Amino acid sequence: MKTVTILGATGSVGTSTLDLIEREPDRFRVVALTANCDVAKLAAAAIRTRAEFAVVADEGCLPELREALAGTGIRAGGGADAIAEAAASGADWTMGAIVGCAGLKPVMAAIEQGGTVVIANKEPLVSAGDVILAAAKRTGATLLPADSEHNAIFQCFDATRPERVRRIILTCSGGPFRDWTIEQMRGVTLEQAVKHPNWSMGAKISVDSATCMNKGLELIEAARLFPIPHDRIEIVIHPQSVVHSLVDYVDGSVLAQLGPPDMRTPIAHTLAWPDRMATPMAPLDLVGIGRLDFEAPDPVRFPAMRLAREALDAGGARPAILNAANEVAVEAFLKRRICFLEIAAIVEDTLMRYDPAAPDSVDAVLAIDAEARILAGKRVEDCVV
Repeated sequence: MKTVTILGATGSVGTSTLDLIEREPDRFRVVALTANCDVAKLAAAAIRTRAEFAVVADEGCLPELREALAGTGIRAGGGADAIAEAAASGADWTMGAIVGCAGLKPVMAAIEQGGTVVIANKEPLVSAGDVILAAAKRTGATLLPADSEHNAIFQCFDATRPERVRRIILTCSGGPFRDWTIEQMRGVTLEQAVKHPNWSMGAKISVDSATCMNKGLELIEAARLFPIPHDRIEIVIHPQSVVHSLVDYVDGSVLAQLGPPDMRTPIAHTLAWPDRMATPMAPLDLVGIGRLDFEAPDPVRFPAMRLAREALDAGGARPAILNAANEVAVEAFLKRRICFLEIAAIVEDTLMRYDPAAPDSVDAVLAIDAEARILAGKRVEDCVV
């Protein structure tokens, strides 16, 4: 029986992971589940899966969690230290799905245990890629990608002979505004931005998909995960979200991983790896899909991908600044304080204003993240009318 910890159990990735685990209760034992402050959902999941430990990041919610778990035998915890304890529980398999840089230290704590750590939140590899990879190498931890694109590459990439790979091709749905003009995008509403045409995701990642920053962050992740020069990682728009990514080999063979736009497929791959497990996904109906379209991304209408590639090429602290500024800008948009097109503008402005030395530790990354947030926040205030 594989022991499992889910960091971020009440988000979209966490609930998809729980769905798979609960379908095979004899195969998995849940050690710990964490959430930010959704006590009802966390407690219900902990009780259903007979988890040993349930944690809320917001310590103010701990009394409510304790009450919800009273008499169950499930231990309750709250606050950053308790999240770190859950992450360091020594589970065979840990899902890292805490949104934002709040997930950085918990993922590092899990890596320090040397088990299998599944990366679903982008921040560890984007903001602290070198630090994370060095820690995994030191502890012997196995890092597996849960993002559909990176999981697709992982399934197609010959890690034993990376020199045989000519290109990695990341696919991008193009989001809800793929065919919109810049003038049309000036009037984008929050409701339009969070309505992804193919995937069911949280608000923040849905906005990132709409700006295509999500794909820019995935570009940086791919460069961290797979040993291939940055300029050989390409992005193509694929509106159907059926081909999740491709690997092009020197002999002209192109291997692709296809599947329905449902996170349970890549999560199941990591849960069972190196084996496979059944999922509730219906067989892919290629005849029903009918066609698969591809087109080049437009860097003028969607500058976020350009900003991400520039940050990747520059290296050092640039990806961490990019990520932090984007989080601040997206949060401001979600609170209706700025308009849609100002998100990328705020990120670019922050990158222009701040250029610290490369971080060499998690604490250094978090310090850079904090300063970038302050600068981006000031830029947000300039935009607010």
